[in-house]
Amino acid sequence: MTITIIGLGPGDPALLTRRAWDILCGASAIYVRTARHPTLAGLPVSVTVHSFDHIYEQVQQFSEVYAQVAAEVLRLGGQGDVIYGVPGHPLVGEATVTTILQRAPELDLAVEIVDGLSFIEPALTALRLDALDGLQIVDALDVAAAHHPPINPDKPALLAQLYSRTVAGDVKLTLLTQYPPEHAVALVQAAGTQYQQVLRVPLAEIDRRDDLAHLTTLYLPPLPQPSSYAAFQETIAHLRAPEGCPWDREQTHQTLRRHLLEETYEVLEALDEGDPAALCEELGDLLLQVVLQTQIAIDEEEFRMTDVIAGIDAKLKRRHPHVFGDVKVNGAEDVTRNWDAIKRVEKAAAGKAEERKSALDGIPRGLPALAEAEAIGGKAARQNFDWRSIDGVLAKVVEEIDELQHVADEIEREEEFGDVLFALANVARWLKIDPEAALRAANHKFRVRFREVERQAREQARSLSELTDRELDELWNAAKGHVG
Repeated sequence: MTITIIGLGPGDPALLTRRAWDILCGASAIYVRTARHPTLAGLPVSVTVHSFDHIYEQVQQFSEVYAQVAAEVLRLGGQGDVIYGVPGHPLVGEATVTTILQRAPELDLAVEIVDGLSFIEPALTALRLDALDGLQIVDALDVAAAHHPPINPDKPALLAQLYSRTVAGDVKLTLLTQYPPEHAVALVQAAGTQYQQVLRVPLAEIDRRDDLAHLTTLYLPPLPQPSSYAAFQETIAHLRAPEGCPWDREQTHQTLRRHLLEETYEVLEALDEGDPAALCEELGDLLLQVVLQTQIAIDEEEFRMTDVIAGIDAKLKRRHPHVFGDVKVNGAEDVTRNWDAIKRVEKAAAGKAEERKSALDGIPRGLPALAEAEAIGGKAARQNFDWRSIDGVLAKVVEEIDELQHVADEIEREEEFGDVLFALANVARWLKIDPEAALRAANHKFRVRFREVERQAREQARSLSELTDRELDELWNAAKGHVG
């Protein structure tokens, strides 16, 4: 017994293949996933069409619709030879066919595929597009369900099955995380039929039309300049290649350490300034350091970028079982506890559990001292070594300041001053303040105000060293009022 699956083409009966037509001319009946397909009107008059549209009315989830249709075709195939017709090509966006192919061997059923023209070829003709120019074929429903589009923005893409304003709206929201609202796209309606249309619209407007239907395809052109991660990695690999840049070729993991740190601090500065344009540029510079370090590892056959990304992706999913699994949490504290517990299990599985003798092990030695103090306090607190309320933390600050005031020895004074800073870092932790960010903000504020004081002094043709304490206070207060 054989299930013959015929591709009915994009919609114009004239685009049926000769083989499909010959089979249909000798058939008495055909079962189709849906009768909403223009080709059916041009089938041989001797063929009776049976559709599964009634399943769409009974089931809301498309995945369940396709499962039931496939099960019914397999059941019919078990009773004798059956012809099953699907829109386009049987293996282009047709979940029922893949299910039938998977299950047919178990039921001792043969499956014959009769090729059909998919929506892709007439869409290419309508758009005057060469598919070999990196064209990506994507299901609009997959994009609609994603949080970030699985699309290379440097290459064109066709998104099939943009069949409603709801789907188009969800697709638009996902695409806007990678493409600007004004990005020019095309809606290809009923490609390969007499009703074919190509409508050029901005991406932001794709869900504002009432004529979206099951034969609507979205064409997404590439962005105007290289913007993909793959393109950037190619640029870095080119710089490191024999015909690339001598400076880049000479770099090692160690020679780039200083640049990595510098770029990190420049990102922090852009964050402190609240300047999105600067942040965008500085994140690019930091990304350069990450990709360049990885390319050096590739050149040295240490690891690849795919290893880096696969590793961190898997780690994030393991450590977020409340998002990617069925673990329940009651807030951020539960997340942190789960994270630490999962991390311990990972280290034990990797044979690294014995390397850490203390809960404080693992804090990076290269952290700035204030950030290190906060991290130490946080690690200790997770072991229940902490004050019961912030009152105790503030009292500790007062205690440390008092001790600082009553020491005469220079070495001891430095030690007590460190204790004051450590206690303040714990205050920041309790108040959920980033002490490094807070201090950088205070530094910035002082710089701005001090420069204003200098400016006022210059207006008076005087230097700061010439001013009295009272005059300095007046200028400082004026600066506070002027620049905040």
